[in-house]
Amino acid sequence: MAHTTHANARLTPAGRLELARCVVEDGWTLRRAAERFQASVSTTKRWADRYRAHGEAGMVDASSRPHHSPRRTPTHRERRVIKLRCLKRWGPARIAGHLGMCASTVHRVLTRYKCARLSHLDRATGRTVRRYERERPGELVHVDIKKLGNIPDGGGHKTLGRPQGRKNRANVGYAFLHNAVDDHSRLAYTEILADEKKETAVGFWERANSYFASVGITVERVLTDNGSCYKSHLWRDALVKAGIKHKRTRPYRPQTNGKVERFNRTLVDEWAYARPYRSETEKREAFGGWLHEYNHHRFHTAVGGPPASRVPNLSGQYT
Repeated sequence: MAHTTHANARLTPAGRLELARCVVEDGWTLRRAAERFQASVSTTKRWADRYRAHGEAGMVDASSRPHHSPRRTPTHRERRVIKLRCLKRWGPARIAGHLGMCASTVHRVLTRYKCARLSHLDRATGRTVRRYERERPGELVHVDIKKLGNIPDGGGHKTLGRPQGRKNRANVGYAFLHNAVDDHSRLAYTEILADEKKETAVGFWERANSYFASVGITVERVLTDNGSCYKSHLWRDALVKAGIKHKRTRPYRPQTNGKVERFNRTLVDEWAYARPYRSETEKREAFGGWLHEYNHHRFHTAVGGPPASRVPNLSGQYT
């Protein structure tokens, strides 16, 4: 067992060994050795006895785990807990209610067997989500489209309430946010466009690629879903012309493109629905400032800082 002592510990394993040898081999009295090493007589006797019984190996801390735990949850009951977790993907409270146990006991069983948190499991398969990150900027860029309803002049239901908001929402249409997120740095480039047609998607990507190049990022590969614009020959030809490889996610598996999907959720929470807007124009005017905040200042937990911290020339100070 690894030895750990607190900051004020008098005796480390080496000090215990020296203390024990003074008593056992050199014939010191317990009181004399205790005064010399600034320890109690009972402590001195304990280490001397352990040295006689186990030698030098007895000078390290022994495990504090009891030899027997008669009140520990039986093995067959633990197996039922793990089985329900794996097959049903239930939390401790629901498992406890089903088996007639205490929720804290179920939680300890799950922790003992190193079961992953439910939030870390894939909903479809129940397996632990495999997270990855590319080694350098531009190695992979995630691209996706987020569709949001436009806000009518005067405000929608968040501003006016639902009854008036329903009357005010007729024929306002939708906005299509085309997003590109670098896998390594999470640097994002976004445009609010009128549709998701192939010509619009290709035009967006050409501008996005130019933006990444302007900050010193050379895009090598692009990952998209299976939307019709990304399956078009026009999209394919645009990437081939730029020397970029195209990969698509498996059908019905948005988790594969998870970084841009998480960006979609972030922009909805922190910009689109962050406060009630009085018009679509007001909402779009706020977007530029929010995107700058996201790229340059907002702390990203997976990155350990803002995306700018992983892009050396984002501010354009180097030529």
